[in-house]
Formats: sequence, C-alpha cells, structure tokens
Amino acid sequence: MVNHLTKDTFHEFVDGSEKPVLVDFWAAWCGPCRMLAPIIEEIAEERLDVAVCKVDIDAEPELAQEFGVMSIPTVLVFKGGKLVNGSVGVRPKAELLGLL
Repeated sequence: MVNHLTKDTFHEFVDGSEKPVLVDFWAAWCGPCRMLAPIIEEIAEERLDVAVCKVDIDAEPELAQEFGVMSIPTVLVFKGGKLVNGSVGVRPKAELLGLL
C-alpha cells in the first residue's frame, strides 16, 4: 500500500516508522512521474518491510522545499527518521531497491 503524505502527516509517519521509508515526490502533470508510478506501486506491494509513500509537490510545496526537491520525480529514503539516500529522475526498480 502506498501512503499519501501531507505536511501534517509526513514527520509523524516518517519519524515514527520502524521500517525504512521510501518517499516519491511527484506531480500529476509530470510525465516521468507517471512512468515511475507503477514501479513505486510494485515496490509497495512486494516489499512489506518498507513503508512506501508519495508526496504531491503541488499540494505540499512546503515538503518539497524542506527536502530541496528541485526536479521530479525525486525518491528519498529515510531510516530512523533520517534522510539516508535519494535519486532524481526515473530509475529502474532494481536501482530504487538498491537505495534501501
């Protein structure tokens, strides 16, 4: 399951997660984001040891700014509430899993 986070839920969810958290920063108008979406969904279904989340940067510009998201899609990985890895652009599934 993919969790959709807002500025009101982001820190509580990410900081409180015992699992690594993969966050996809995206927007509805972004073609590459739409290409990445099925890969994100697959990871969410297959990897129950990872919390998979999405942040719509149009709805949540404060979060995009907080994490310095300049281009989308941007995927960030958090462990213990700390940012530990990330990538920008469409990446193959294996590369995204490698971020974990």
